[in-house]
Amino acid sequence: MAKTVSRAGTRMWAPARLPSFRLLWLGQSLSLLGDGFSYIAFSWITLSLTGSTLALGYVLALQAIPRALLTLVGGSLADKWSPRRIMVLSSWARTAVMASVGVIGLTGTLTIGLLGVAAAAFGAVDAFFQPARMTILPSVVDKEVLAPANALLGTGARIAAMVGPAAGGVVVAVADADVAFLVDAVCFALCGLCILGVRTRGGYAPAKTTEPDRMLVRIRAGLRYAWADPRIRTVLAIDAAVTFCYAGAFTVGFADLARFELDGGPATLGVLNGALAAGAVLGGLTGGLIDGRPRIGLLIAALAGWLAVGTAVLGVLHNTVAAVATVLAMGFAIGFQGVFGLSWIQRTIDESVLSRVLSLDMVLGYAVAPISLVLCGALARVHTALMFGGTAVILAVTALGVLASPRVRAAR
Repeated sequence: MAKTVSRAGTRMWAPARLPSFRLLWLGQSLSLLGDGFSYIAFSWITLSLTGSTLALGYVLALQAIPRALLTLVGGSLADKWSPRRIMVLSSWARTAVMASVGVIGLTGTLTIGLLGVAAAAFGAVDAFFQPARMTILPSVVDKEVLAPANALLGTGARIAAMVGPAAGGVVVAVADADVAFLVDAVCFALCGLCILGVRTRGGYAPAKTTEPDRMLVRIRAGLRYAWADPRIRTVLAIDAAVTFCYAGAFTVGFADLARFELDGGPATLGVLNGALAAGAVLGGLTGGLIDGRPRIGLLIAALAGWLAVGTAVLGVLHNTVAAVATVLAMGFAIGFQGVFGLSWIQRTIDESVLSRVLSLDMVLGYAVAPISLVLCGALARVHTALMFGGTAVILAVTALGVLASPRVRAAR
């Protein structure tokens, strides 16, 4: 037993022994930390300048729309060029945007119009970073350690996502919102330096392809590749379903549950979100400890079914402890499956289209999220149980759809 645990621990930390992986881990964590700072900075400055939540919605939308529109373009370029180069250039471009806004803000000349332009520019350059960061890992570590490598990257990402907004709030509270932009710029600059030091295995060379250089043609080729393989279609579908669960049931639903069903307040809402994040970290680390290649089809079907049961249970709970335990278990499943799901994609999909498939996954998430928020908000007005129950039905149907395909069930 002790030897088994020792081997699992050795496997988990194997990627961390590589200097390039450590730099990649630090760079991605700094980037996500910066994203948290930017959210707080943009939000607080907008409210300070206008006092309008409607204006805040416009600014955040100006950031989100270019990101959604350009993510497929970013994925196409990452398949053609080096993901490492794109990550470095995007990091330094975000550094320039955040530093410019911070300096203009400190001079007292920042307007809501300039802030909107900065938000759009930030969203545009960020669209190129995200597909590249999901694609670079197979060129840094061997395929056999993709699962623990993704587990470690996922842990760093989740911790940074929790620390970033909190640290940004502290900076705004003790200094000035404009200073948060400058701290954000430092995070992105350091990210760029870290990624610049990453060395890919044998040097990176874009995959040879006979595809035309025209952007739209390359994007369509990536879409056809994803659609032609039922296994990839299934993974994309389950990711969209989980995003639907995250965006609506875990955002509107948690707030509604905390305030009305559990008779709590902001602290209860924070505990629910903390339990989800903690469960995901534990699940991801557990997945990284496991050797072998499980049947990914059965694993994602189990995830959908597990989340379906969890959301259904949340719809009838009136006890805070039970709700937290349920959310913790749901987070664990998300983190556990996420390690193997992403590793399967990185290991299975042809290198020449990997970034385009991953960028398609992201775009589907961007499309599903607002629909989920609106729909869950409308259902929650009728009854909390109806909202959670509707989400559970969608997830259950998704699980059954996965199990209906023999090829998907057999995928490893």
